[in-house]
Amino acid sequence: MAKYTLLINGQRFQTEADPDTPLLWVLRDNLGLTGTKFGCGIAQCGACTVHFNGEPTRACVLPVSAVGNNKITTIEGLSATGDHPVQKAWAAVDVPQCGYCQAGQIMTAAAFLKRNPKPTTEQIEEAMSGNLCRCGTYHRIREAIQLAAK
Repeated sequence: MAKYTLLINGQRFQTEADPDTPLLWVLRDNLGLTGTKFGCGIAQCGACTVHFNGEPTRACVLPVSAVGNNKITTIEGLSATGDHPVQKAWAAVDVPQCGYCQAGQIMTAAAFLKRNPKPTTEQIEEAMSGNLCRCGTYHRIREAIQLAAK
């Protein structure tokens, strides 16, 4: 076990964990930030996506020992009031069905739009291609990203 001070959602958290523990489990089990979901555990589905210094990163494979002083943003920290443009667009388009993958989808979309505020449909599809939705709401995800980009 090692002690870590992590900068998450603009706050410093202290915790103990095995250095190889994925950030996902530190967030959920140690810190009670359960918005980030476990999907596959091998960085293939995107349900666990957080921002690591603003870049979408799969928390299920990022060891807590690799975080250091870097900034982590979870779905809980994207907007204190839930009014991030992507979150508002998600609600307006009624994207989720089961909702399980949606935190990861939103985090990926938010980082993408920050880099590319006026994307084409093809760019959206490429950017989101690594996030899986078992309910198949891809058309609504794309529509919400287009709405958030306006």
